[in-house]
Amino acid sequence: MTILVLAAGMGSRFGGIKQLTPLTDEGEYILDFTVYDAIRAGFDNVVFVIRRDIADIFEERIGAKLRRNGVKFTYAYQERELPEGYTFPKDRVKPFGTVQAVLSAGKIEEPLAVVNADDFYGYEPLKSVAAFLGGAKDEWCSVGYRLKNTLSENGTVSRGICETDAARYLTEITECKKITCAAGRVYNQNPDGSETALDLEDLVSMTCFGFTPDFHEKLTELYYDFLEKNKADFSTCEYLLSEALKQMLADGARVKVLETDAKWCGVTYKEDSERFRKFIAALKAEGTYPRQLWEKA
Repeated sequence: MTILVLAAGMGSRFGGIKQLTPLTDEGEYILDFTVYDAIRAGFDNVVFVIRRDIADIFEERIGAKLRRNGVKFTYAYQERELPEGYTFPKDRVKPFGTVQAVLSAGKIEEPLAVVNADDFYGYEPLKSVAAFLGGAKDEWCSVGYRLKNTLSENGTVSRGICETDAARYLTEITECKKITCAAGRVYNQNPDGSETALDLEDLVSMTCFGFTPDFHEKLTELYYDFLEKNKADFSTCEYLLSEALKQMLADGARVKVLETDAKWCGVTYKEDSERFRKFIAALKAEGTYPRQLWEKA
């Protein structure tokens, strides 16, 4: 099975390239733990989606080390270009979102997981995705974290709020881009200035999905629809995987939500770095991870 790691982000709120910033006492990166856990969970192939302008430094800091440790991986590139018939704006810096990132890897002819490079997911959630994909035929999955386990103390966060039916199949996913927790309240600040109350026990998507190979064709169709609808102005629009899934749900897709009480940890803001360092140090102290993650660092 393949795990697709989206590592082409710009890190605008972080103020730098998060996926290439060492964050532990031993100089490891967040995605080191994702790859380590994915291999333990049963994934035997890794695809990193990166930007060409960070390719050399990514290979130097990440690729070479993984290669020395026998990890099988390849690179795919999220380019500053669009399909024939569409023009990438000259003054645009950011790519077109996570849908474009996933499609950059081409069609993968086996079950695959999709994760972010700058999120720590934990072994158990990745194991649950691998187990699901091992028996999946025409269904997909999404790990559902508790909102309370995914917040930052240093600012707002963006999360996909999940609604499910009685059998825990996804019925709705709502992208909330300014979630705030303050004074005992948790809510999303909506673009129009209003607030939507949330619950700390809400299930949220952290871009940890499992798909069968047919997903690629369906996602490609939606991507072209998106480009056609936005061709008059490509300056700021982007297409998120959560938005595509929402459209697919309306078309009858079945996505099982794999609930977890695992604690997500990531670095949205530079101020989150110390919390992540302490989080990993504690996991190493209790034996969840070895002190040095890779034998041949």
